[in-house]
This record gives sequence, structure tokens and C-alpha cells, in this order.
Amino acid sequence: MTLIKSISGIRGTIGGTVSENLTPIDAVTYAAAFGTWVKMHRKKENYKIIVGRDARISGEMIQSLVMQTLVGLGIHVVDLGLSTTPTVEMAVTMEHADGGIILTASHNPKQWNALKLLNPKGEFLSAADGQTVLDIADAEDFEFAGVDDLGRITKNDAYIEMHIDEILDLPLVNTEAIERANLKIVVDGVNSTGGIAIPRLLDRLGVHAVELYCEPNGHFPHNPEPLKEHLTDLSEKVVDEHADLGIVVDPDVDRLAFICHDGEMFGEEYTLVACADYILSKNPGNTVSNMSSSRALRDVTESYGQKYYASAVGEVNVVELMKETNAVIGGEGNGGIIYPELHYGRDALVGVALFLSMMVERGQTARELRDAYPSYFMSKKKIELTPELNVDEILQRMESRYAMEEVSNADGVKIDFDDHWVHLRKSNTEPIIRIYTEAKSQLKADEIADSFIEEINGLVNI
Repeated sequence: MTLIKSISGIRGTIGGTVSENLTPIDAVTYAAAFGTWVKMHRKKENYKIIVGRDARISGEMIQSLVMQTLVGLGIHVVDLGLSTTPTVEMAVTMEHADGGIILTASHNPKQWNALKLLNPKGEFLSAADGQTVLDIADAEDFEFAGVDDLGRITKNDAYIEMHIDEILDLPLVNTEAIERANLKIVVDGVNSTGGIAIPRLLDRLGVHAVELYCEPNGHFPHNPEPLKEHLTDLSEKVVDEHADLGIVVDPDVDRLAFICHDGEMFGEEYTLVACADYILSKNPGNTVSNMSSSRALRDVTESYGQKYYASAVGEVNVVELMKETNAVIGGEGNGGIIYPELHYGRDALVGVALFLSMMVERGQTARELRDAYPSYFMSKKKIELTPELNVDEILQRMESRYAMEEVSNADGVKIDFDDHWVHLRKSNTEPIIRIYTEAKSQLKADEIADSFIEEINGLVNI
């Protein structure tokens, strides 16, 4: 079906034709390319790469292929087995490793998998480094180790607990107050590794966790993207259990969304807004999100007299701008929290700990917290790519049409109007054009998105 090579890694559907899907041949090729890049980049005697995966059905197969390929290059592998994306990121630095590979297609359905590639800092590769890996793969410029120089695999399943240890040691995580609050929380782990990590974190915080879809078998019970339309079971369970909160994560646990005690969504866009509000109240400073994220973060940041910055979409872009601006917190409006005090990566676990700390310190429910923030509503729609769609030409024409407005072409085309905005861009992770809009009502946001889809379709048919 599809193989996508981008800043977000090597992502594709399982089965099918080599170079058009994520087949075993492709998994070996890109693992070999990454291992070769590591050896070129580090130039040392012994090499170590951390490998972990989410619970996808194809995960064990892909992980075996990837790890044995690295062994064939003479690279030692630390096998975390079932893990989370932020856990693998932290393990890279804790192990003083030369890089990491996370096997997950994040929010994509079960037929997808991916190799997400990390540098020695436990951060995603830059665009330039990622392109070098792709070039090595295209050239198949690999040199494998002799029999006496093969790598070895070491298993280590302790890193989720070590990750939690680091979170609980953070000064702004109020473990004592959370435990005193005697909270009851429903967890939807979408039958992936969130079903392992989030209940363990809550247990360590003294929270009673009610588990829903927490068996890490890779059979996603609903679309794994944590959007309102996919979370009816969780909403009902929160109400039925008289729970204080519902928590849902994506399969690799770098995105986080909440359900209020009344069964209504807190709003994935507001996960970052709330965590930033808490951090800024304790440690004022700059914030960063990508340009497809809600204006609410800007509003909250400015209410503390601080500066908000918008980056291009993609975690690596957010992290780069956070470092440039010395931001105290950042992330993406899809529920991704990046807290530099812990590490530079989207991390649902630290997001949970910070959010609960704010809830109990302020003595407010999630609904009361949400109602205190500016009300913006987003529409997230898409156009499937087809051969007749010239995306670059379409975006150029849309930029020209709206030249009288405030327009940015740093990442696709974002058009800022007085009371709403529209962001059009080609996805890094799916064969689609994303159309994101934000306005003061859901109806208005949806209407704007639909009108832009109609306008783009009109350009295609001219």
C-alpha cells in the first residue's frame, strides 16, 4: 500500500511489495542504513543502539529483523521489548548509547509500522541526518561485520520503571498531594504499551486505576488516534465508574488526552495548554508549539508575561525551537508534551504527572480547569493524495490567493485571519493533505475547513 520516508522516520504498511510497503527487506535495509550512519557519525570502537516497540501485531517480527541486522553490523543492542517512545528516548541517554530505534507507527492503524530513529541525545534525527540515512539506504552502502566482530543483544525490561522514577523525582510533580487526593482514573491503553506504563505510573502515584483496553496484544479496539469520535467507550466508563478523570494515549504513549468526570473531552489541544499553565505558574518562561496547534497556548503564555513561539510541524522542529528560545515547556497540539526538565521528547507519562499535580494543588476538576481557558475549536480534516494532485502547486496557489492576509509558508501554508486560522500542509506520516482550522465555535471551524477543501478541489479540477 504505502511506504513513507520522512523526518518522522520510515513508515509503511505491512506486507506487499518491496520498496512500496514496510516489508522484511525494507526493515533490514533501513536498519542497516541507520546502523551504518551511526558508525559513520560516531567513529568509535564499540557501538550500542537501544531498540523498543509498541504492541503492534507486526512488532515482534520487525524488531527481530532490525536487531539482528544491527548485530550483523557489529553493533550491540539493548532490547527493551514492549516499551514506549519516551522510554526509549530516555534509555538512549541513560545507557550512553549511540542511538535508538522505536518500532511504532504511532496513531496509525494496526496494518502500519515504522522505524523511528533517534540520535545519541535520544532525540529524533534532524532533516539532514535523516536524509543521509535515506541516501545510505538507496545506495545500499553497507559493510557488515566478520564472525568475530558481531554485536550482541542484551535484554532490559526495567526502563519503564526507571522512566517513572525520573518523573516522580521532578520537583514540580507533587506526589504527596496526588496520593492524598485518592483519585480514581480510567485508563484506555488502546491495547498497546500505554496499558503497561500508565497504570504503573498511577499506581506509584497512589491513584486507583480502572483499566480499559490495557492488554498489550496489538488488537486496537478502536481507531488508535485519541480523538473524541474514537473514545465513546472511555467516556461511558468514566461516567459509569464515577471516576475523577479518563486518560487515553496513543499506541506508543507520546500523545495524551483526557476525559472529564462528566464524560466530555478535555480536548487534546488543551493537554499542552493545561500543563504549560501549571509549569508557567511555577517557572515562568517561553513556550513553543507547532503552527497547527491552538492559539490558547499563546494566550496562556502571554497571560504570564512570557513569549510564545510557533515552529514547523514535527517534533524535531519543536525541539529545535525550544532549545533556541530556552522554552520551559513545549509540544504539539495533538496531546504531545515536551518538558525539558525530563527530556526533549513528547511524553504522555510526564504529562499525566504534571496535569494531576495541577488538579490536586488547585483543588479543581478537569472540567473546571478546561472552562478557565480561552475557548477555541479546531477542525482537523484531510484530502487523500491522488496522482493528479500536485501539492506544491496547490499550496503556492493558495498562498497567492490569500496574500493580503498574514501568511506563513514555513510549513505548508498557514493563513491567519482576525478570528480564525487555516493551516494546509502535506503530512509527514500519511499520504494526505491536512487541513487544520481554528475558530471561536466548532461549527465555524468545520465550515471553514469544508470551504477550503472545496476550494482546493476546485483548483484540482481547473
